[in-house]
Order: sequence, then structure tokens, then C-alpha cells
Amino acid sequence: MHSRPSERRGLNFLRAVLAWTAREVSVLDPGCFAIVMATGITSNPMFAERQRGLSDVLFRVNLFVYPWLVLATILRMTDVRAALWSDLANPRLVFSFTFVAASDVLGVQIALRGFVTIPLLLWLSALAAFAVLTYFSSGLLIFCNAARGADLVVRGGGLLAIVGTQSLVLLGAPVAASTLSEHGNAIVVLIHALWGIGLVLYGIFVTHFAYRISYMRVEPQDLTPLLWVVMGAAAISANAGSTLVQNGLGPDFLHTMRPFVDGASFTLWAWGTWWIPLLVMFGVWKHGVRRVPLSYTPMLWSIVFPLGMYAVATYHLSVADDYPPFQVLSHLMAWVALGAWISTTAALIIASARSFRRFARSNLIDQGSKSGLTR
Repeated sequence: MHSRPSERRGLNFLRAVLAWTAREVSVLDPGCFAIVMATGITSNPMFAERQRGLSDVLFRVNLFVYPWLVLATILRMTDVRAALWSDLANPRLVFSFTFVAASDVLGVQIALRGFVTIPLLLWLSALAAFAVLTYFSSGLLIFCNAARGADLVVRGGGLLAIVGTQSLVLLGAPVAASTLSEHGNAIVVLIHALWGIGLVLYGIFVTHFAYRISYMRVEPQDLTPLLWVVMGAAAISANAGSTLVQNGLGPDFLHTMRPFVDGASFTLWAWGTWWIPLLVMFGVWKHGVRRVPLSYTPMLWSIVFPLGMYAVATYHLSVADDYPPFQVLSHLMAWVALGAWISTTAALIIASARSFRRFARSNLIDQGSKSGLTR
């Protein structure tokens, strides 16, 4: 019994979807979890703005996207291990893995809604991944750069290591507050230590980055959206510091650090603010002056995330320092981040649709030519 033409078309479409999905998984970008980071950090200021409906929509998006990316990463780990290892062994890509920060940002979203156990599990998994990735990537940077002459250029992507470090502070604070006192104190001490580590790492990476753009020739391809992580890493460090100041938990010796943490957080926020016009200028030069076409790339989420993080950092700074005028700027940047998220999401949908159409068309052509040869 022959199948109907509509059934055959449906079956061919399903096969094309599965084949296209398998191909996309095999070439999954190391920074793919940046979409979770960007979506979560756009949702959180909406929550603070009492726009609960918008915040919940973005939260539900993350509840779908995060498990899917975890599954895709596991599939890539089992089916195309060579490609995953190639990314891990590449000094230019190893810092781009965004699982740690994405897990923490999603955990903060869940904690805001009153849950305790899931944020704790996400924080522990992010902490374990951070411990592995931070030493693996640091060793790769040192040994491969020296032994193979990799000519590594430290770009904004390296600052994702700081984003991951400070994200552990942001989720660690509510986790510590909801944990038994003895364990809570240990977590508070740990997240203070992580904040300090992130601060030192930021100083190291931003020095390399500033030297690169100031004393070496800069081409349009060097000015990627990842450069916005320079501002984003400063903003998340300021946000983490303000969160520690607001938290007020932990042993007495940590209380003596509060003035330093508060002052350093404000300085980092000011530094991140200074970068925003310069980053806009980079974009105008690349796409306006040098006429490089603007197209979708997963790195675009590295613009959305810093904008959302800047909004949250400004809000928490205003609360920690009791300076309400900052809340006006936070309100403005929250809506700017939402606009950037909507634009990037639309670009992703359009780019995915075009990619699928090209893939399906080429597959149909290949199948047609094979069937012609077998007749």
C-alpha cells in the first residue's frame, strides 16, 4: 500500500529536521549557553521592575532552552567527541564555554521565584564545572601558547572566565541564605573568595586586552560582539560586590571587607559605564565606516548579556549605596536590554529558518540525483 503524497512530504520534512538538528549539534558553538545568560539577565530586571509577565515569559524560554542545550552538549560529547575536544583544546575557544554562567543565571531566576533545592543543585554543578574548566583553560593557555607558539590574542572572550567566576557569587548568595547556618557561612566565605579571584582575573585579562587594542593593528574582524564582555565582566563584578554588601551574612572578619567591596564595586561599575560609548563607536566603525554586513552570530548574545547585567548591577548598586538616582538609569537599561534581546531573537529565528531551507533544499537535490542514478 502506497503512502499518500502528503504523508511522504511530512516524513521527508521530519527527516530533514532531524538531519539538520544533528548537523547543528555537531557544530554547536562553545558559547551556545550565552543565549541562556542573556535571556535570564533580561528577565531579572523585568522582575525588579514589577513586569512579572514579561519576566515569566523569558523565564519559560530559559526552562526550554537550557535543558535542550545540555542535551545537545551531551550528544555532542558522545557522538562527535573529536569536535568537542577540538574546541576544548583550542586556546582561542576554551574560554568561550558559558555553561557555568548560564547555570548560575538560571539558578538566580529560579531562586527569585522562591525555590531552594534546584538553585542549590545548579550552583553545585556550576561550581564543579568551574573548577574543571578554570584550571584546564589556564593550563592550556600557558602550555599551548608556549609550546606550540599559538600566537594567542587575548580578546573579550577571555573575560568570560571572569563572568563565570562572578556568576557563582550571584547565585551563591541566595543559596547561602537558604542553607543551614554552618554550611551557609562556608558558602559566604567561598563566594567572597571567588569575588576576589574574579577581581584579580579581570585585572589580568583587561590589561592584555587593553594592550592588544592600543598597541596592535585592529581590523574589523577583531571587533567582535565579544568585546562587550569587557563591560559585562565589569558589570557582573560590580553586581556581585553589591550583592555581597547587601547580603550582610558570614563571619565577623568579612564585615571588615565591606567598605573595600563597596568601593571596588562602584569603581568597576564606573569603568564599565565608561566602556559603553567606546563599544558603540567600535560597532559604528566596523559596520558603518568599514561596511561589514551585520548578520546573526551566536556572539550577538554577548551584547545582550552585558546590557542586562549593567541594568541589574546599577539597580543593586543603588540599593547597596542607598542612592535612588541610579534606579532611573537601571530602568532605562532594562528596557534597552529587552529591545536587544527581542532583536537578537528575531535574527536567530530568521537565520535558523534560512539555514534549514538551504539544508533541506540541498538534501532534496542530493536525494533526487541519487534516485535518478538508480533508475
